[in-house]
Amino acid sequence: MLKKLVDAVIGTRHERDVRKLRPLLTRIHAEEERLKELPDAEIQAQTARFRERIAERAGGLRAELEEARAARRAAPDAAERDRLEERAQQLERDWKEALADALDDLLPEAFATVREACRRLLGSTVVVTGHEMTWDMVPYDVQLLGGIALHRGKIAEMATGEGKTLVATLPLYLNALAGRGAHLVTVNNYLARRDSQWMGHVFGWLGLTVACLDDTEPGTPERQAAYRADITYGTNNEFGFDYLRDNMVLSAAQRVQSDHAYAIIDEVDSILIDEARTPLIISGPVGGQESEKYAQFNSQVSDLVRRQTAVVNTLLAEAEPLLAADPDDQDGGTKLYQAHLGMPKNKRLLKLLNEPGMQQVRQRMELEALADRKLPARQQRMRGLEEVLYFVLDERGHSVHLTDRGAEALSPGDPQLFIVPDISEAIHAVERDPSLTPEERLEQRR
Repeated sequence: MLKKLVDAVIGTRHERDVRKLRPLLTRIHAEEERLKELPDAEIQAQTARFRERIAERAGGLRAELEEARAARRAAPDAAERDRLEERAQQLERDWKEALADALDDLLPEAFATVREACRRLLGSTVVVTGHEMTWDMVPYDVQLLGGIALHRGKIAEMATGEGKTLVATLPLYLNALAGRGAHLVTVNNYLARRDSQWMGHVFGWLGLTVACLDDTEPGTPERQAAYRADITYGTNNEFGFDYLRDNMVLSAAQRVQSDHAYAIIDEVDSILIDEARTPLIISGPVGGQESEKYAQFNSQVSDLVRRQTAVVNTLLAEAEPLLAADPDDQDGGTKLYQAHLGMPKNKRLLKLLNEPGMQQVRQRMELEALADRKLPARQQRMRGLEEVLYFVLDERGHSVHLTDRGAEALSPGDPQLFIVPDISEAIHAVERDPSLTPEERLEQRR
């Protein structure tokens, strides 16, 4: 009741948020009135003027940042490089803050410019996915409010038919002025291609470049050029896989993506919730017989599998008579479960599990093992279950876990080779080691 009373007096949170945006809406309308008197060429020249003003606000910091990065790369002393790296990071933060402030100040003029451009394009023809369409859209006030919300990093919920595609043009134009690229992520390639051509009619008239990822092939110069456009449309999968591929290249020049500055996600609930349930997985070549490393590890892994097969066959040979005499035999059940952990597709194991009651034995032992792991270490009865194996196969998780015995077999001289270190702990130890010179400390951190 109290909430209803407060809402009745001062409005809901949504209504209060909208009221806060009203002054910006008033400023946009004032800018529109000024722009109506200008010729087309003056409206189209707005983009260049906006970029000059942004450069005046943030260009000096950007130049200092580039100088600090160049000095860091050239510095021979490790301590000096660390100092310059800290300075570069601070300059980058200051530059991004200056950019953000400049864009916020430009918002009323930029939004008014897009709205006026839309008005002047009324009745013009644009070709969208091979079909001619007549431009007949000018953003309403509610769409201006949606654009402000998107610029500020909020979610703007709009019903189908309320013009979400047009709303996105406002913050995309504003953020593209910074010259760092603005992305629109959508759910399928038809929408990406359609919207890039449709809304590109306005952007092109205002002097911005627009590209669609789905019109290019991955890893090509054309894909790289698409990311260098002022505004880039594409599907979530294309953006995601390009990011993964960029982390597998051999040199920075092979990367297609540039900095990640600003993105609008269309159908955000679908992309960040529904689509996110399917992970993006990418693999690279691991070599063949001509690769020395591949040949080395292939033979080692093959030898490890042979050893594991022998262990599993021995476990099964010992488990069979015990379980034949008593299906509840604890030792026999344990050996059966160990064999399943080590090689679940072993033919002898599969044959044994087909016998009546054996699947129930394996499942019972699996439940006991899971319950046992929850106990304190001193009370665990099955703690050393995996010690006899070289590796454990997890069919559900599609993963292989090397045991201590397996790590020792693969790398006798360095069993710790296959243990991923705790990076933060390792770096902390390096930083606190007084015996290291600055150069040695930097090398160990790397």
